[in-house]
Amino acid sequence: MRAHSLRKAIFSLSFAAASLATSLIAAAQSSNADRPIRVVVPLAAGSTVDAVARAVAPAFGRATGHPIVVENVVGAGGIPGTAQIVKAPKDGLTLGMVSSNHVINPGIYKTIPYDSMKDITPIAVLATVPVVLVVNNALPVKSVKELLAYAKANPGKLNYGSAGNGSVLHLAGELMVSETGIDMKHVPYRGTGPLITDLIGGQVQLAFVSISQVAPQIKVGALRALAVSTPARSAALPDVPTMMESGVPKYSFDAWIALIGPAGLPKPTVDSYAAAVREALVSPEARNVIAGQGLTVLNTGPDQAPAFLQSELAKHQKLVKQSGATLD
Repeated sequence: MRAHSLRKAIFSLSFAAASLATSLIAAAQSSNADRPIRVVVPLAAGSTVDAVARAVAPAFGRATGHPIVVENVVGAGGIPGTAQIVKAPKDGLTLGMVSSNHVINPGIYKTIPYDSMKDITPIAVLATVPVVLVVNNALPVKSVKELLAYAKANPGKLNYGSAGNGSVLHLAGELMVSETGIDMKHVPYRGTGPLITDLIGGQVQLAFVSISQVAPQIKVGALRALAVSTPARSAALPDVPTMMESGVPKYSFDAWIALIGPAGLPKPTVDSYAAAVREALVSPEARNVIAGQGLTVLNTGPDQAPAFLQSELAKHQKLVKQSGATLD
């Protein structure tokens, strides 16, 4: 009888503990129900990542039932903003919208206050950002084949610009150097605006730039587009061939945008946010921005995102090492 009574008491206590835990979880979820989700964008307002974050925010908010607040935290290649994301509570109320810089930074900065893979929870890779190889009109080339022939006949005389040492645009150029063996000089700028100005003016002869940022200049003939970086042609520039089509068979490069949270986010939260992102990407607000930016939407959720980011980390670290780019 005593053993039976003891077992009954233990069962009652276990049931009570389980009920209490369930109640606490429900209470916590309820207390968070009306609180806003803060989406940190570690890049400047007006950037492609910022535009996408703000475009998906309304539908993402409707799908999650939370108000969405997009906040730009800029500086040092996105490191301060990302640090805020990884150090946030694991309550799902602080997320981040990051770019390829997330996997580039570990190679170009001497110290970073987090691990780019271990300290995050990948939720979804939203889209890729194709870049296009453009040249100054004074350069006597009209194709990648002619550009490579010119570069080989004039070693070291071509300058290619980028938005900065170790930037996506720098590594896109570095990959072309690696795949073709040509000799060009890299000229880093403080952002894409000054780069495009000097590219049109002839201070640099060529550059890889995101399609949305040079589409107007290409349209009016201020710059000449030679090839897009992706394996397939871009709907934004359907008449421009790919680098692969242009005789560089192993060339494939694009930037990307991903939604992440701090490490250790509960799987149900991650899965619900991933579903909300998929829903948001087909909303009218997001479709208009995506089309205008020339992006390619991906359906990479939490099951595929970690492997994608890991492969991108390996690829970009190899290019960073090859380029010799470093920043303090």
